[in-house]
Amino acid sequence: MRLRLPLLQAALALALAAHAPASAQEADPIAALLDQGPPAPVAEPAPAESIPTAPAAPAADPETVDAEAAEGPPSPPEPEPAPASAFTLPPVNHAPPATPSPAPVPELPTLPRPPSVITPVYTPPPPPHPTLTAPTHVDETGRSPEAPPTTTDLSYESRMRSSFASAQGLQGPLDGAWTLRGGEGAALYTLQLVDNGLEPPEGAWRDPRRRGATDSSGFLSAIQRTGGELIVSFYPRRGEGVTTLVLKASLDGTWSGELEEGGRRRAVVLRRD
Repeated sequence: MRLRLPLLQAALALALAAHAPASAQEADPIAALLDQGPPAPVAEPAPAESIPTAPAAPAADPETVDAEAAEGPPSPPEPEPAPASAFTLPPVNHAPPATPSPAPVPELPTLPRPPSVITPVYTPPPPPHPTLTAPTHVDETGRSPEAPPTTTDLSYESRMRSSFASAQGLQGPLDGAWTLRGGEGAALYTLQLVDNGLEPPEGAWRDPRRRGATDSSGFLSAIQRTGGELIVSFYPRRGEGVTTLVLKASLDGTWSGELEEGGRRRAVVLRRD
């Protein structure tokens, strides 16, 4: 741009000089030289090494200069497109990953202390029921072919005993089980009497001295109660005579007297089981 402005000025000066009148060209050149002042001092040329020399601009064509002047000042040059660069990978981040901070743990409310727990007492199971090697008879009260009774069995037995005791209270004084013992305390006979208080008592007998024999039990033949005296008769053996009991009531609820058996008499006591 700086080079074009001097060229435009030079082109305009030449154009004005070409169209100037002829009288101007015929002026005295000597007078013009005299009118000029003294020449300006000429500066010493700088060394070639320190001053860069610009390349000489070519002479401008007058027609081109006139066309450019009519068009106005030249437009600035368009920027050259940047060369397409090759694809480059993004930079690698070698920094360690950030560790997330742990979330705050909310404070739990303080719960009331539970009551003291009672440690249950271990109850060992009952021992296994022993295996029976022989049959169990009814009169063997200390043995049972079944397992020990459960809580339900004991509750049922308790109700049955209570009902029996209530019914027994409505019976006569002789109703129930009795045992006849000799003077030495050995059991001679066991009697089961039924007394409803209205009719004469009835009953059965059993001889524990002959346990297992087919003729070791039977029914009583007769029972007579007169005031405080009781007479019982029965036949303990087939083909033998009758056995008779003559008893009297005592204050402690027992009956004491004599047993006549096989022509012999012995003192006995009848007590309730």
